Amino acid sequence: MNRKAREAEGPRRAAPRAPQGERIYAIGDIHGRDDLLQELQEMIQDDMREGDAERHTVVFLGDYVDRGTANYDVLEWLSQGGIPGAENIFLIGNHEAVMLQFLQDAEIGRDWVRFGGDTTLASYGVRIRRENPSIGELLGAQAELQARLPKTHEHFLKNLKLTYRAGDYLFVHAGIRPGVPLEQQDGNDLIWIRNRFIDSDADFGCVVVHGHTPNPEIQSRHNRIGIDTGAYFSGRLTAVVLENDIRRFLST
Repeated sequence: MNRKAREAEGPRRAAPRAPQGERIYAIGDIHGRDDLLQELQEMIQDDMREGDAERHTVVFLGDYVDRGTANYDVLEWLSQGGIPGAENIFLIGNHEAVMLQFLQDAEIGRDWVRFGGDTTLASYGVRIRRENPSIGELLGAQAELQARLPKTHEHFLKNLKLTYRAGDYLFVHAGIRPGVPLEQQDGNDLIWIRNRFIDSDADFGCVVVHGHTPNPEIQSRHNRIGIDTGAYFSGRLTAVVLENDIRRFLST
């Protein structure tokens, strides 16, 4: 490429980097697959023993509950602190947000049970019809969940973070709205946005690491890394590993 062509292309952006001396693991949507979570935990702990990183951080991107069957077990393990030997950061997904909403507003349960909340309720011993439950049934299920939800699970859910920033990476559940400064992003977009973000080729000013939108393959782009590989139906739970300017992946 000649000099004029390089100038027309503009300055080349440096490769995104994790903070010096830190290795970051970000884990995609778990959706009640405690078996895969434990398998990936072992893979991460084995990986942590390699190399010379001074510190390790594990970022969970949300959607711990619904659809899979071991939702209670997933929240029990996460609420105990996550992976030993690392700083664990827990983000909120749209499924946790709806679960919390159901504890306050029973009527949201009609939507929640249709997109996977029935399996979360069942993991706490609460049974409800998936199709068109009555308001009485919803109120009964809400009361049962309130009674059976351990305080440690409730505290965990209420203290989940929306975002985490480290080096040139921003970690969120779903994504961000293109064209909106990071400090002005709406919380609903961070846990719900899909196509407007996924289809964007914009430079976000950071690389966004996200889950939420399942794909058979890892989505590793210049502006985002999507690691929801549909664990609850595919059996593939994925983590991205970020260290210096390297990105690599671990999958069950």
